[in-house]
Amino acid sequence: MVERPNKPKPPTLSATPGLPPQPTVTFSDDNSRVVAELPTGERVEVLLYGATVISWKDARGDEKLWLSEAAKLDGTKAVRGGIPVVFPVFGTAPDHPQTKDLPQHGFARTSRWEFLGKSTSESMDGRAAGENTVKLDFGLSSAAQGLDPVATKHWPFKFNLIYSITLGQKSLTTSIVATNDDSAPFDCQVLMHTYLRDINSVEVQGLANAPYIDKVDNLTSKTQSDPTVTITGETDRVYTPQGDPTSDPVTVVEGGKPRYAVVRDNLSNVVVWNPWTDKAQGIADFAPKDGFRNMICIEPGAVGGWQSVEAGDAFEGAQTITLLD
Repeated sequence: MVERPNKPKPPTLSATPGLPPQPTVTFSDDNSRVVAELPTGERVEVLLYGATVISWKDARGDEKLWLSEAAKLDGTKAVRGGIPVVFPVFGTAPDHPQTKDLPQHGFARTSRWEFLGKSTSESMDGRAAGENTVKLDFGLSSAAQGLDPVATKHWPFKFNLIYSITLGQKSLTTSIVATNDDSAPFDCQVLMHTYLRDINSVEVQGLANAPYIDKVDNLTSKTQSDPTVTITGETDRVYTPQGDPTSDPVTVVEGGKPRYAVVRDNLSNVVVWNPWTDKAQGIADFAPKDGFRNMICIEPGAVGGWQSVEAGDAFEGAQTITLLD
């Protein structure tokens, strides 16, 4: 899993004589990004820095993810927007011995991942016949050249991460496998920090009666009494939804119309975040400053506690975002 900066670009998946049009996968000229596009026009763009999804467009070319106008895309800072990967700690954990010295949200989002390859619907199990999909795989390990130095200094475990991004005609799936290659167990937290865009008059459904930690209110434990969550000020809540995460979605509704449905696999928590006016003003790379009116973060994760991964074992988790309009 060692990064090779001058490795040749992988071939583009393209149309084959006698077969229907195929998805295409290309690299940017500077090898910093991977772009996948379906024959029907859906498109996803992934920055190798952080394996961060920075764009997801439907067949009409409409963007589905919010990306700050001031986001750093040159590998100097974690990306503000898109879908950053949080590992092995959510926020900071000054009282946790293994992660107390790590920066906020860990090092996965500030490391350069390696592109491992791609597969199309024809070679993917469980896909409906004729359904267009393309899956991109990315890797990061304790031996990788692109690993943020803070990892080896403050989290010296041997590990291997595989992060997969699957683009469908109406969906985007992101999944992670975190393998412990060390001789000792380690603790970790995982979260997919998804910024959804084009959200006004928003309501979030699927969290009724869910307990949550209100980070804006001194980490107070509360229960979602209203059937929907509305955003009227700074919001930072760690929910533990009560339903089946694989079949009971968290749904984002705009103006009474369902826009996105999010289901989870082995990710027991959902963070709902919006900085609102004052917080946005204080975030240097949040732009425009009123951009909070056009985004909401729905972040599936396993962050309510710690996932203990024994030597040789792995933690797996995934989210699928489905377009409803």
